[in-house]
Amino acid sequence: MRKFWLLSLGLGMIGLQTVKAQQVIELYPGAIPGAKAAPASYKEIQTVKDGKVTGLSKVFHPTVTLYQPAAGKANGTAVIICPGGGYQHLAIGHEGDEVAKRFIESGVAAIVLKYRLPDDTTMVDKSFGPLQDAEQAIYLVRKNAAKWNINPAKVGIMGFSAGGHLASSLTVHYRDSKIENKEKLSLRPDFAILIYPVISFTAPTHAGSVKSLIGDNGTPEQKEYFSNEKHVDAQTPITFLVHANDDNAVPVENSILFDQALVKNKVAGEMHLYQGGGHGFGLHNKTTKDDWFERLQNWMTANKL
Repeated sequence: MRKFWLLSLGLGMIGLQTVKAQQVIELYPGAIPGAKAAPASYKEIQTVKDGKVTGLSKVFHPTVTLYQPAAGKANGTAVIICPGGGYQHLAIGHEGDEVAKRFIESGVAAIVLKYRLPDDTTMVDKSFGPLQDAEQAIYLVRKNAAKWNINPAKVGIMGFSAGGHLASSLTVHYRDSKIENKEKLSLRPDFAILIYPVISFTAPTHAGSVKSLIGDNGTPEQKEYFSNEKHVDAQTPITFLVHANDDNAVPVENSILFDQALVKNKVAGEMHLYQGGGHGFGLHNKTTKDDWFERLQNWMTANKL
């Protein structure tokens, strides 16, 4: 009986540690810059499956959820995760929380970004709302690095699908600051992880993401700005990419174009293309026994992350 009680206590303590590892934090300490007051009828919508929130839409109140590795296991690296959803919803479950839990198993802190979804109802300029939130997220991580046991020189950005567009936008446009940054902290990610990402707004792309972010009448200047492969330079962070050749939602050319730009600018990068998997598979590409997350871990180890 005593052994069973000790086992139960141990499992309970593990459960408590898991709960403590997750902390929801306001992205902005005060008023959200560039935001408009949402009407009372405008409310965030949750998709719930088996008691868990798997998706969000009409997001206008941004937060981050901090996942920290167990004490003594943290290696100092942190990854900000941007779920996908075509800039129309956030696949916060399988492209956010599930990925974060995988990271903390290997000692990497994970920060799931619930970024605002573009909407003229709640934003002065909807095209820059998500990028502003990504900038604020990396600012917040570096500002709290010591408190959260994070090395400020090992902070990366990760994104899936449209979240990959957001992550790649920060990767190439980090100099274009749209937030208050009194401390002048660097907004440049130290590395980027792009999973079946939307990259270009001019080459073969995901029309839904383009429409959601810049509208039906997006200007040539907007399309050029958000075609992130065109803005890679020698200072662009090292990048890891994953895509499936049979992706019918976001053409594989998006990852290929970004990788080609990395090569042209002599930036270290690694790309894994799978023959199958389609789009939106998260951690689970059921067409292969290969685990791309293990490939990612190998890449991070090779780059001392």
